[in-house]
Amino acid sequence: METTQLGSYLENFAEFAKDTARETPPWLRELREFAFARFCSAGFPTTRDEDWRFTNVAALARMSFQLARKNVAQLTASDLERWRMRGAVARIVFVNAHFAPGLSTRDELPDRVTVNSLREEITDGSRAVADHLGRYLDIERDPFCALNTAFADDGAYIYVGRGAVVEQPIHLLFISMSSSTPAMTHPRNLIVVEDEGQASIVEEYVSFGAETPAFSNAVTELVAGGNAVVAHTLIEREHLEVYNVSTLRIEQARCANVASHSLLLGGGLVRNNVHPVLAGEGGECLINGLFIGSGRQHLDNYMLVEHHSPHCNSRQFYNGVLDGRAHGVFHGRIIVHKDAQKTDAKQTNRNLLLSDDAQIDTKPQLEIYADDVKCTHGATIGQIAEDALFYLRSRGIDEAEARRLLLQAFAGECLDRLNTGGALCDYAGAIVQARLLSLGDTASPEVESSKEDHERNWQEVG
Repeated sequence: METTQLGSYLENFAEFAKDTARETPPWLRELREFAFARFCSAGFPTTRDEDWRFTNVAALARMSFQLARKNVAQLTASDLERWRMRGAVARIVFVNAHFAPGLSTRDELPDRVTVNSLREEITDGSRAVADHLGRYLDIERDPFCALNTAFADDGAYIYVGRGAVVEQPIHLLFISMSSSTPAMTHPRNLIVVEDEGQASIVEEYVSFGAETPAFSNAVTELVAGGNAVVAHTLIEREHLEVYNVSTLRIEQARCANVASHSLLLGGGLVRNNVHPVLAGEGGECLINGLFIGSGRQHLDNYMLVEHHSPHCNSRQFYNGVLDGRAHGVFHGRIIVHKDAQKTDAKQTNRNLLLSDDAQIDTKPQLEIYADDVKCTHGATIGQIAEDALFYLRSRGIDEAEARRLLLQAFAGECLDRLNTGGALCDYAGAIVQARLLSLGDTASPEVESSKEDHERNWQEVG
């Protein structure tokens, strides 16, 4: 890393370490220092790194960011109405990655379920946080995870006790405020679901205020105990001046069933990392995603699924819709380790390009070290099917409306896999529909007059 780039992060880290020294336990201080040393050693990845072959982060690396400060005063409860998920059992709000208790609600949580600020849990000496935080990430391999760990301070802590069931989603809302200087945040979330527990967590990233450069580098560690059932949904719809890197690391015990859903709709440069490890026999994992890009957006999806134990199943389904000069990436990698006999893994990536300048790079990948497995992968890239378009037009539907219906059906494949019903499905469906309306190719004559309004306001649908 260049000295000028490193200097900015050194200054931020030194100030951060000083500000948090009093409430930081020794184990966390050591973890932060080790992670920061690793980041300084590795620097930002380049396109020479195979995992970053299709995504150039040079513009991010050149920019100097200051650690975002707590800034809750500008927000009121009415400002948050645009992001309200009706029916959620709790909404936990973070402003510039700092917990905002006055804007959060968590009064209807069932017994044996804790939802809190990670910082408060650390301050209170939580044993579960000390046991799990940083245990599963590979900060040696991923500099963004190392950077997040170096600045790990606040985020969500969710604990679901043995056999506890949370029937409605827990909504984690991360709001980035506009700033006079480029600002960075490093939200850190820890989710622990004990044996036979059940929960659905929605992690959403949005922007408030003017479009100013920002860097959001989020990490979530999700630990699923034996026979646990967990659904995690990431919704990213920040403004176009945001660099967003998110990592979801999943550790699954015996017979755990975990689903990861991703909706990438905003941001200028977005990297979505999902890394499940099926560590216990009989585990099930679903990785489902939809990314919609336009303008000059760059949306990169990196999936790494590791089968460590026998009799585990994994499924990956990712759909992409790209317009304008948008660039999408899907890199799906499945590793079947030698002891993971009877593995059943499938990987599918489908993409629609709505303009001649849109681009997709897709790389499905299998690494198999066991001899009794069933694994498949595939990818398709195309445009809206002319025969389907003709069929709809022959029934009196104009071309623009027909295109909109076909795109909704294509996106609906991913929404249907949410399979949670109620609050999340309604919320996600409205967001995706508004995003599709903002694409130039989907505008019908009736919608054309309000297309600019949709482009401005789709982030506010909720």
